[in-house]
Amino acid sequence: MRVYDLIKRKRDGGTLTGEEIRFIIDGYVKGKIPDYQVSALLMAIYFRGMNSRENWDLTQAMIQSGRVLDLSSLSAPKIDKHSTGGVGDKVSLVLAPLAASAGICVPMMAGRGLGHTGGTLDKLAAIRGLRVDLSEAELRDQLKQIGVAIVGQTRDLAPADRRLYTLRDVTATVDCIPLIASSIMSKKLAEGIDGLVLDVKVGSGAFMKTLAQGLKLAREMVEIGRRAGHKVVALLTDMDQPLGRAVGNALEVREALETLRGGGPEDIRKLCVELGAWMMKLGRLVRDLRPARIRLQSLIDDQTALVKFKEMVVHQGGDPAVIDNPELLPVARYQVPVVSRQEGYVSCIQTEVIGNAAMVLGAGRERIESSIDPSVGIMLQKKRGDRVKRGEVLAEIHFNDQTQKQQVTKMIQGAYLFSDRRPPPHPLIQAIVTQKGVRVIRN
Repeated sequence: MRVYDLIKRKRDGGTLTGEEIRFIIDGYVKGKIPDYQVSALLMAIYFRGMNSRENWDLTQAMIQSGRVLDLSSLSAPKIDKHSTGGVGDKVSLVLAPLAASAGICVPMMAGRGLGHTGGTLDKLAAIRGLRVDLSEAELRDQLKQIGVAIVGQTRDLAPADRRLYTLRDVTATVDCIPLIASSIMSKKLAEGIDGLVLDVKVGSGAFMKTLAQGLKLAREMVEIGRRAGHKVVALLTDMDQPLGRAVGNALEVREALETLRGGGPEDIRKLCVELGAWMMKLGRLVRDLRPARIRLQSLIDDQTALVKFKEMVVHQGGDPAVIDNPELLPVARYQVPVVSRQEGYVSCIQTEVIGNAAMVLGAGRERIESSIDPSVGIMLQKKRGDRVKRGEVLAEIHFNDQTQKQQVTKMIQGAYLFSDRRPPPHPLIQAIVTQKGVRVIRN
């Protein structure tokens, strides 16, 4: 079997067998196949795609490149959630303890941010002392005790994915649906979970810009779950404006805590409840979503989920005083308002621009090795549909470097688009993909 022949066949639109895909992944992880050949194959896949069977074979090969967590000793249903990434997406911070409070075991392996999208681990790093590098034994023990952990991916979990992603990042093949699907699903299925709820972001602040793209990715991932014998559902959710009002790590932790206290932005709370309801359904704790929603709302209102979050912080070495007093979170030296140069109704917020503005401040990474400033970010005062007068505050910048102020101000002002009439409502949840089919949600 020659890699050259496999590259050529895929380049010409052919398919690869499971044995051939395993040969490539195994050889690459062991250093027998060089970067330049795998790069050529990635580009061939980018242009020619993969069918569902190939995608499943690739996912399997990536899972088998490392270890699979054994969580069989835990009796509660083990359900995780994964987001494809957005701006202001602090959902995991609320959802993980909320679902655990409802009886779900949540072994959530999260990532760090890159580019305009934020990372859950970067947000947690704003809590002094909190560890995300738990060993497998520590993870299993914590899940047994409190039912929830948010940690980083271990090095022996789907190591092929880590190597392939690094290569994709430098060969312009990141935005390839088959490669995205296999990357996400290999990591998640290696967690030893029973089921998975996917939050596929769609819109200007997401990698999937259109509903059609989002549906294609969602279908691929749900199909991989079906072939693996796992229960998987995907919710396609709005990313044509930032989620919530806070963009930036400590600011987002503060907003998550506000939500866990029963307040917070309506969209954050609604999405957490809906995702949590599906987690309960996949875990067979409920048959219908409605009683699950009621239960989850009560766990927020009586602050049971907040207590669970505090337990998680304590178990992972974080400072619990932050939960009781969010003012202890890192605070930027300067807070300056950004005022509108126009008037009208906010018709659209170019969300990727907002994410890039936060990255300029230091809230995100332009490169893997970039450092993060947990205190900086943006607080939005106006969102889609709001009436704005000229000179009214659109957002507030939290920053430490005065040289960034003018650039970020212009970026935020340019990200807001206006119309004379209030825009029609835009559904937060746009479609649901299950193994039974697709349901598109209209306005």
